[in-house]
Amino acid sequence: MIITIGKLAKLADVTVETIRYYQRIGLLDEPEKPDSGYRCYLPDSIARIRFIKRAQQSGFSLKEITELIALNSGHCDDVRKIAEQKLLRINQQISTLIILRNELNQLVKGCRTGVSTERCSLIDTLANNASDSKTEE
Repeated sequence: MIITIGKLAKLADVTVETIRYYQRIGLLDEPEKPDSGYRCYLPDSIARIRFIKRAQQSGFSLKEITELIALNSGHCDDVRKIAEQKLLRINQQISTLIILRNELNQLVKGCRTGVSTERCSLIDTLANNASDSKTEE
């Protein structure tokens, strides 16, 4: 089966530019250009691109995906360690987002109770907190 870059993009549900980018950063091999002018991709390129996209959806960066690909399936302990580190960072981000959500909730509640046509209490609170943090530094 001959797979051109356009067909590969369609089969893998990405753009041609995505494929070219993956090639530039070393995530996907670029086939030799034959005399006919069309590079022919192997069917395993589809699986590789789908792996990259699934890993991205799971929160892995392209750099981390490069590490995972380099390790391959023969280094399960190393892959697990990378996944555990990613999970730890995601949990830390979730904790930070929960704190931010709670702070923003309080600001919104303050806005509702402190209705003023002259000044916005949310803006005033943020401005006061910004000046407080500068004096603490």
